[in-house]
Amino acid sequence: MPRVLTALVASFSLLALAAILLFLLGAAWPSIRYNGLTFLTGTTWNLGNLYAAAPVRVDGVRAMPGATFGALVFVLGTLLTSVLALVIAVPTSVGIAIFLTEYAPRRVGGAVSFVVELLAGVPSVVYGLWGIIVLVPWIGSWLGPALARALGFVPFLRGPVGTGAGLLASGLVLALMVVPIIASTVREALLMVPGELREGALALGMTRWEAIRAVSLPFARTGIVGASILGLGRALGETMAVLMVSGDAINLLPRNLYSPVGTMAATIAAQLDSALTDASGMAVHALAELALVLFLITVAVNVLARLVVRTGAMRRT
Repeated sequence: MPRVLTALVASFSLLALAAILLFLLGAAWPSIRYNGLTFLTGTTWNLGNLYAAAPVRVDGVRAMPGATFGALVFVLGTLLTSVLALVIAVPTSVGIAIFLTEYAPRRVGGAVSFVVELLAGVPSVVYGLWGIIVLVPWIGSWLGPALARALGFVPFLRGPVGTGAGLLASGLVLALMVVPIIASTVREALLMVPGELREGALALGMTRWEAIRAVSLPFARTGIVGASILGLGRALGETMAVLMVSGDAINLLPRNLYSPVGTMAATIAAQLDSALTDASGMAVHALAELALVLFLITVAVNVLARLVVRTGAMRRT
């Protein structure tokens, strides 16, 4: 009996994952039949004529006349904001972890660790509120124009800047939100570096920074990569904070770093109210298909992180 009970408890997460997948597949199936592969390649998201007398039937499913659902804008926006967040957060997190493990006095290290971990507990809506009140105007009035002037020779950094709500603001907010996850994981990886390796490097005449660069960071490389992928998984699914600072773009591919963007999670939250007014139900099914795509991407990222960490651990042993 204890063995059966523990097996059921251990399999709960897997069963919950399978249940979520089955639910999303069932809810998204009419949209899959209606849209086909154009769902992933199309750039137009249009609920159609919601005031039509009756829905039309296409391939055995009902939809409002003129309804078109293309998710490429949202998929691209999700990937761009998440990658930008990692570009900012990974070096910052590694620097924080190195400071905490190698340079910080015990009291200072404890205080910095507390502050970093505290960031992980701040609700995402608070980050979004700070972003829309402080960050977005700062980008629109100062950071964006400064980047456009200094690096305008790079096409993606060229203006116009707009209001400041867009890809750059979303990336900065996401970076702030994933720093605690990456920094704490990298810190644990650096603490696992054998002391004799560091001491040996110092005994050979290396400076502390040279020992960190030549010994600690290579030893912790797998942990750093795994932490980065876990941070990516966190950034992919963020909703409220991104919705508040992204500009909530629809049918608009980003033209530069300052363009408004739409992400999958934010679009689901923003469009659900309108989708419920669709008498055919196809708009809700399309949002379910969007959620299915996001679910599969997030699961794939987390599985990849686990494989990277496990492979690195096997190589060390």
